[in-house]
Amino acid sequence: MTAPLTSAQQDDLRTVAGMMIPASDEYKVPGADDSAIQADIIATLGREIELVRQALDRLAQLAGKPLADLDPAQRDAVAKEFRATGGAAAATLIRVVLQCYYRDDRVLRSLGLELRAPFPMGYTLEQGDWSLLGPVKARPFMLRRAP
Repeated sequence: MTAPLTSAQQDDLRTVAGMMIPASDEYKVPGADDSAIQADIIATLGREIELVRQALDRLAQLAGKPLADLDPAQRDAVAKEFRATGGAAAATLIRVVLQCYYRDDRVLRSLGLELRAPFPMGYTLEQGDWSLLGPVKARPFMLRRAP
């Protein structure tokens, strides 16, 4: 079986992930370019693989060379253009990186969350002001009814 991403794509993924979420000594968390987080991203791409490949190919096209070889100002310019023109592929890449980052045990600990699944015990949520839903409930039904 072939790797889900080429070596160059993996390098660009690591670089862009590190740009999105750098490591923080203050909060004692790794960056999204951490090897464990990168392995999680690659292992869980699943049905998102094609859009992630498209996003990484678009980044490579904009950079003209490996993203890591650019200086920080050039990387920022490429990232800005990528966000503006990347469409669904860019949104998918960003979502995948964030999803894998925020399920890393080290990150969860830094946020003060227990390292457990949310169910069956669930989490206690603060009660909000339910009256804020009044205007939504008062709107007419907008969707077509199923047969």
